[in-house]
Amino acid sequence: MIEGFALAHPLEMQLNKTRSEFTRADLIHVIKQNQLERITFHYTDLNGRLHELKLPVCDEARADRVLANGERLDGSSIFKGVIDPGLSDLYIVPLFSSAFLNPFEPGSLDVMCRFFTREGSPAAFTPDILLQQSADAFHRDTGLDLLAMGELEFYLFRRAENELYPNEVQAGYHASPPFSKASPILNEMLSVITRILGSVKYAHGEVGFIPSAMSEDPQIHGKQGEQMEIEFLPTPIHQTGDILVLAKWIIRNIAFQHGMLAVFAPKLEEGMAGNGLHIHMELQRDGRNIMRTSDGELSRETLQLIGGVATYAPSLTAFGNTMASSYLRLVPHQEAPTRICWSASNRSALIRVPLGWTKTNDLASALNAQQDQPYTVDDSVQTIELRSPDGSAIPHLLLAGIATAARWSMRHHDEATAVAESQHVTGNIFTDPTLLKSLPSLPSSCAASASRLVADRHLYEQEGIFPERLIDRLAALLREEKDHDLAEKLAGLSDEERARRSRQIMHAGLNRR
Repeated sequence: MIEGFALAHPLEMQLNKTRSEFTRADLIHVIKQNQLERITFHYTDLNGRLHELKLPVCDEARADRVLANGERLDGSSIFKGVIDPGLSDLYIVPLFSSAFLNPFEPGSLDVMCRFFTREGSPAAFTPDILLQQSADAFHRDTGLDLLAMGELEFYLFRRAENELYPNEVQAGYHASPPFSKASPILNEMLSVITRILGSVKYAHGEVGFIPSAMSEDPQIHGKQGEQMEIEFLPTPIHQTGDILVLAKWIIRNIAFQHGMLAVFAPKLEEGMAGNGLHIHMELQRDGRNIMRTSDGELSRETLQLIGGVATYAPSLTAFGNTMASSYLRLVPHQEAPTRICWSASNRSALIRVPLGWTKTNDLASALNAQQDQPYTVDDSVQTIELRSPDGSAIPHLLLAGIATAARWSMRHHDEATAVAESQHVTGNIFTDPTLLKSLPSLPSSCAASASRLVADRHLYEQEGIFPERLIDRLAALLREEKDHDLAEKLAGLSDEERARRSRQIMHAGLNRR
């Protein structure tokens, strides 16, 4: 029996089974019982944006055929530069476990989909299939499972109508009403995302607050921007991509309903917090976290994972930092990494090892003497966090790259461990010039990221996980940003002109990702 909480998945409640058990017959039952008019197929393109195909259903035979066989479409329009136009027809097929009732368009049963070739094989060049294959290869090689979760940061822009209790610049972290004007909207986002995806950890106001944006884009000019964050729970990494893409879709739709604009762009104003998309990773064996040893130290596998992610970090920017404005966020002293290193609870490091309740448990009992039933848990929740990706990331490809790095780390354990040992730091790296100089740097532009991706392409193309044409296409898209000497050009401008030009770059394509 599925026990219902207020934010339980509506279809799980209606069908009295978990979403992983949903069948074609179940979805047809939902369509009939809820008098739904259509099925909406969702998928992602190479930009990481959600797209849709609407299929009306007037009888059970039509619904049965659509759910069983999917539909066909033109793949060359979706994956331009990766698929040959002469062989562009693809089948789009629903993933039953992803089904949900569309909260924005009543009458629709929505599902995430996957692409298949004319021969009936998964289309390996599509981001979601590529992620699945990367996760499968990691598990096949190691016997371990890789879980991931993201921290979605975004600004909500609106016209300031209430000047009472103004928030302070760069002081929005965990702000509460009445200082946080967008808190009720965040509550709505939290509720809808939890009902559909069921994997939310928490939400809160973030540091950034822009009292009145200066911009050539009328969507935000003169409007107030309040930064928010929604953080998720770890899920099998092949599921995490869909979660992040759907969450962005939900956030944008709710913002739109309230006359607001949700912006995930990496950077919006000099001196203001940018929008990161930090990714946490967790290793499991037989369903149990293995990130710590029995005495609380980081495990051998965790050190290998750190070393693998550090090794791949420069080229991972090709999937996680894909706009020129990404490299206006990756600057020193802004809690965004510029050097490749790792540390415990150090927010200037590329890879952080956050608190994980390693040496403590049931903390609330120290404050609540009336609590007579102790809380015990025999499993760790430790993760490691990659802090370089931002709101321009292409989620499925970024996660596939991380899974590939994790697989490399377990196959090259000595090399990965050596990298982790050599790049461990403590304290603020910017106060130690000698240490800072010894640490490798992340790319400083999309152009540099493209060069690093091409140089390291063998790391991704091994055993055909990342197709050659996909690497070529991604490198070409990065070069189209034309930012190879951007830092030097900006440095040569006056303060006023630099600020104006920086805003042009930061606000270009606010809704592109």
